[in-house]
Amino acid sequence: MHPAVHAFFDEATNTITYVVKEPQGRACAVIDSVLDFDYASGRTDTRSADAVIAFIKDQDLDLQWVLETHVHADHLSAAPYLQEALGGKIGIGDQITVVQETFGKVFNEGTRFRRDGSQFDRLFAEGDSLMIGQMRVDVMHTPGHTPACLTYVIGDAAFVGDTLFMPDFGTARCDFPGGSAEVMFDSVQRILALPDDTRIFVGHDYKAPGRDVYAWESTVGAQKALNIHVGSGRPKQDFVALRQKRDATLAMPRLIVPSLQVNMRAGQMPEPEDNGLSYLKVPINGL
Repeated sequence: MHPAVHAFFDEATNTITYVVKEPQGRACAVIDSVLDFDYASGRTDTRSADAVIAFIKDQDLDLQWVLETHVHADHLSAAPYLQEALGGKIGIGDQITVVQETFGKVFNEGTRFRRDGSQFDRLFAEGDSLMIGQMRVDVMHTPGHTPACLTYVIGDAAFVGDTLFMPDFGTARCDFPGGSAEVMFDSVQRILALPDDTRIFVGHDYKAPGRDVYAWESTVGAQKALNIHVGSGRPKQDFVALRQKRDATLAMPRLIVPSLQVNMRAGQMPEPEDNGLSYLKVPINGL
């Protein structure tokens, strides 16, 4: 099975949103949508999501799923906005409960914030599957970057979120709460055990040194041979040392504070206060 994949690149957050369509038929899913957010003004914008909506309408597609590969720390999800406009169910990994518990404490959320994942329509566990029309999606739990990371395997395509980047950029950081370089290595090996011609669609691209254009599609074979962090059979202990050394030099993502608070709520803002406005917290020395 060869699903049709259309990518939308958001340069402000280096995020790629995917519309994945069954080979025959109208059913589709959106993976890792973006709600534009200006931190300085506290204002949201829907231009990125509107481009996805326009494409789906122009192609006369039927949106059945709005899928998240994990709770993103670098952009806000537009899942509720897409769902309101086009329908579909919102899904994420069942380990979202671990993330909600961790960051519920970081942001000192009260008891009204549910930590059971019930903000989402469906929670996926390792080995689960779902259907996009007549197209089967198999779910792989691939933690390491976060505890709740998933890879969606759809025919000859795998949507890996932040677990792998393009081969010349390597892998994602593992220093967020609940992250683990050891676990990341094991997750990557599971992805690389897929057939060599499996298309790998990454969640972000930052243009590695020497590359002038953004890119987001590779293959399992290319990743095994060329990935600068895990390719050519790099041993686990070497990867862990490399990953931990690199992570120690990285700054926090620019939008981590708003992103986590919104995305752990399935893209919803915190409940409005008595003046009708929602507020985001900044934990001082908390991250």
